[in-house]
Amino acid sequence: MPRLFIFGLGYTARRFAQEMRARGWHVDATGSAGNVDFADRTAVSQALAKASHVLSSVPPDRESGLDPVLSAYRDELGKAWYGYLSSTGVYGDAGGAWVDECSPTGGGRRTARSEADALWLELGARVFRLPGIYGPSRSIFDRLKSGKAHRIDLPGQVFSRIHVDDIVSGIVACIESGAPEGAYNLSDDLPTSQNVVVEEAARLLGIDPPPLQTVEEAGLSPMARGFYAENRRVANGKAKRVLGWQPLYPTYREGLAAIRAQA
Repeated sequence: MPRLFIFGLGYTARRFAQEMRARGWHVDATGSAGNVDFADRTAVSQALAKASHVLSSVPPDRESGLDPVLSAYRDELGKAWYGYLSSTGVYGDAGGAWVDECSPTGGGRRTARSEADALWLELGARVFRLPGIYGPSRSIFDRLKSGKAHRIDLPGQVFSRIHVDDIVSGIVACIESGAPEGAYNLSDDLPTSQNVVVEEAARLLGIDPPPLQTVEEAGLSPMARGFYAENRRVANGKAKRVLGWQPLYPTYREGLAAIRAQA
């Protein structure tokens, strides 16, 4: 039986673990829903020694900027297949232009993430660079219902996004295809304004969208302001070409419709 070890059983990694268990894999993981304590070096080391595949979804530490997994366990990773869930934030602001895996990294606001991304690549990992993640219980529907959704008046501002199940299928495709180490963008086919996504979700809910506001009027948090400070389109051609991956939800329309149907 193939064995998977996951560092950090968060929203995306949990969906991946469920899929791999359904495929007959044994899965060990750290995190609140996992069965291994990250701080228990003996337990982690034993699980890593048995693992054929290792995936980390742990972001850099906010205070130190260091990758907790590499800081604690880099010397114990062995010869397994490695995967790392990174962010397309490593590309920084592109002024709305397309970025791909050959685009420069490290010039944006996520310098710690860029450094972790580079370290995992040096180790020979498959690094999955992800844009805005959405899915059941984590989508614009939830923000609309809570009154936290915004439409910001920033003409020309676009973002890429990805449904959580398309991330899972992308990682599975990478494993099954025997794809080489390196970076892979997993994003949908239609980068678009966040306002358009908000409007479509409001339409599906049968409610009016929130009013159009400036960044100042919306009273956004520093993190949210940072989100709107960058503008790029993320190309997914390499993942399609090398992994044989095709997103089940190629645009926000299919993704939102599926979430609404499951509600």
